[in-house]
Amino acid sequence: MQFTSTDSYVATADLEIAVNAAITLQRPLLVKGEPGTGKTELARQVSASLGLRMIEWHVKSTTRAQQGLYEYDAVSRLRDSQLGDERVHDVRNYIRKGKLWEAFEAEERVVLLIDEIDKADIEFPNDLLQELDRMEFHVYETGETVRARLRPIVIITSNNEKELPDAFLRRCFFHYIRFPDIETLKKIVAVHHPGIKESLLTTALTQFLEIREQPGLKKKPSTSEVIDWLKLLLAEDLTAEDLRQSATNALPKLHGALLKNEQDVHLFERLAFMARRGR
Repeated sequence: MQFTSTDSYVATADLEIAVNAAITLQRPLLVKGEPGTGKTELARQVSASLGLRMIEWHVKSTTRAQQGLYEYDAVSRLRDSQLGDERVHDVRNYIRKGKLWEAFEAEERVVLLIDEIDKADIEFPNDLLQELDRMEFHVYETGETVRARLRPIVIITSNNEKELPDAFLRRCFFHYIRFPDIETLKKIVAVHHPGIKESLLTTALTQFLEIREQPGLKKKPSTSEVIDWLKLLLAEDLTAEDLRQSATNALPKLHGALLKNEQDVHLFERLAFMARRGR
């Protein structure tokens, strides 16, 4: 069971090694990187590459670890008891299974994505330590223990919004997705926009990387944003020469796909103004 790049996803050699190492060690793979570098998509591509079903748990600021195991609906049970409903005699009717329970009871091996774990409370990772380590948990309302039939491949993503506990990190295999170099970017673009002219691609990526490296930039554009930008350039039938002309006179063409706040727009407007004055 070896993960490799797919027709729709370019994985670097070190990323392939990290995924396969986590599978071999049977440890969760913790993936960090800038937003838009393909962390969430990685889990979907691991699922596709290995031919395994995928279960997604998208974490929010209000998400509790217990929700990944199960939730007991005591309010509904109380209401049904007042109405004389026969369902109240079986507490299992009021237990809602979470994503971990779903992954543990699957008859086949699955890929479990825990997406953006750093959005939740700082105690969230600690509350899942034993469950992810032992691959089991206890259901207090029924007295049963749920154990994984086949250990799932667990992929956890983080945008580095907050530090994760050391005890949690110790149980994971870690990989940071670095921003791709220009050759890797070309391979990624070829997947999404096959047939794009080499001159347009080279000019666009050169401008894109110059934007990313501009001092004072508040938010660097990501891989997903350059894919969107190229889609717009192709839709407008712009050429490499069009891009070169815009770079010396004003903001980059269709810059709204790359610059996502007014501070960065103002920065490039000032740079363009200074460039015109310097002629």
